[in-house]
Amino acid sequence: MDLKNPAGEYEKPAAFDANLVNRQSRQIAEFPEKLECCISGFNQDQMSTLTLPGKWTVAQVVHHLADSHMNALLRLKLALTEDNPSIKPYPEWLWAELADGINPDVGPSLEILRGIHRRFSQVLDSVDETSASRTYYHSELQRKVPVYEIPALYSWHGMHHLAHIELLKKDRGW
Repeated sequence: MDLKNPAGEYEKPAAFDANLVNRQSRQIAEFPEKLECCISGFNQDQMSTLTLPGKWTVAQVVHHLADSHMNALLRLKLALTEDNPSIKPYPEWLWAELADGINPDVGPSLEILRGIHRRFSQVLDSVDETSASRTYYHSELQRKVPVYEIPALYSWHGMHHLAHIELLKKDRGW
């Protein structure tokens, strides 16, 4: 198994596929429950355990998911309502070290994920072929990102981090 990508490599879709976006929207809607189930019963020490050597703790991963997926929803909405808006990348590794990022209490981030994912899925369910071709400009990637790539990336992103936590649980016998 690839420890770097236990959920597999991200596969960028080549074009809009309504069925694929629908499946990804369902995955996004269901993700918070899967994450909560995975970490249910974790104590403070478990939440403070590194998922991989030199990487983030379980708590930092959960907080990162809330931060990242908040940004994803905003990027989606900007792409749907503006003409190729430029989005601002953020230093996720620095955000993970802020007071809220290192806090082992992930309750607030789980609440954010529940709400964000519900809204994310609602917006994705309205995406059609015309709106799917709208874009935002990602300065870090130096390219336009079409709306149809957003559900692919963030459905994968959630499962990517969930797989790291599941590997840790298995490795530690939790």
